[in-house]
Amino acid sequence: MNKSADIIIIGAGAAGLMAAIWAARTRPDRRIVVLDGARTLGAKILVAGGGRCNVTHYQVDEIAYAGSSRNAIKKVLRGFDVARTVEFFRELDVELKKEDTGKLFPVSDSARTVLDALLNEAGARGVRIVHPFRVHDLQHDAEGFRVIGDAGEWTSEKVILATGGRSLPKSGSDGAGYKFATAMGHRLTDRMFPALVPLTLARDHFICELSGLTLETTLQVRSGSGAKLASFTNSTLCTHFGLSGPSVLDISRYYLDAKATDPGTTLVINWSPGQTFESLEARMLREPHAPVGRVLRTLVPERLAVALALHSGVELSTSCLQIPRENRRVLVRNITEMSLPITGDRGYTYAEVTAGGVPLDEIHLATMASRVCLGLHLCGEICDVDGRIGGFNFQWAWSSGYAAGVSV
Repeated sequence: MNKSADIIIIGAGAAGLMAAIWAARTRPDRRIVVLDGARTLGAKILVAGGGRCNVTHYQVDEIAYAGSSRNAIKKVLRGFDVARTVEFFRELDVELKKEDTGKLFPVSDSARTVLDALLNEAGARGVRIVHPFRVHDLQHDAEGFRVIGDAGEWTSEKVILATGGRSLPKSGSDGAGYKFATAMGHRLTDRMFPALVPLTLARDHFICELSGLTLETTLQVRSGSGAKLASFTNSTLCTHFGLSGPSVLDISRYYLDAKATDPGTTLVINWSPGQTFESLEARMLREPHAPVGRVLRTLVPERLAVALALHSGVELSTSCLQIPRENRRVLVRNITEMSLPITGDRGYTYAEVTAGGVPLDEIHLATMASRVCLGLHLCGEICDVDGRIGGFNFQWAWSSGYAAGVSV
């Protein structure tokens, strides 16, 4: 069947629902339709934050993001900031609480609370959500847009692309939005790759044998020339495939991006943040009669202490004085700045967001309107913007979705 609407939004995720709500609030006389290919809506919202949905962070600025220019990202975030996000959800009867990490979660500790509030508000404002309706093609001419899907065709003068990226494809993010954007005349960044993604090591690497071990570490990306490119200190999880946890997810996009253009790029880990090569070597020299094991156990968990000593060719029972100088320096280096032989990443299936997309310089920042296709707006993950873990990507969805919705 062929149907028409005043505004069509493709994608009923966080950004799409936000855009729909604010379009309806701004122009309640408009017929607003949201099309989504999923049978069950809001999969990404429901799995976010371990099922609790990390709605935002108490302090958000452009420094937490990568991709397009941070100044451009700042302008969009400023239009709908954290304070307005908190107030918006309060209006929907979703109270948020701040945790020690700075993350804001619903007091219910349930992502379902967030999704239901968005869906209920959209419905109350007269927004029609049609699903499952998988869009296959988007066409544009002088009369407007034709949105062609497996259940018919819709026409409209205005379209918002809120299709997401390629991350978590089981949620429906298959990257189709990029095809629609390019069909409308947009270009994509040269590189697109998984971000906030676990990293892999060879299965015989000793770290894989420490699966389940969690501790705070500092991870650092270094260029082939040794320049420090990025650094994060946070919880790190050793797994059967390599490394995961907040620190790894945050640094993954910086490592993968740099490695693609500089094969000499390395990822370095400090298992004992605060210690440097110099400070730890000095400590071992100040305690010449102490067994190496006693010193290591004050720095790292027992399992890791044993593994690091073995990997460095040192016996834990040996006193610091008895270790040959070269072995001591290898051990100290492995604790404070071990180079990790990363073999790859776990791909979009396990990535929380996509790096790359439609550059912001092709979008009017105040309205998220396309600079190359009249009547088209874009918001959310389809844009070349990706943030750290902790609610930053949701905040981008709320901010960009708001801008698109009120202006469309």
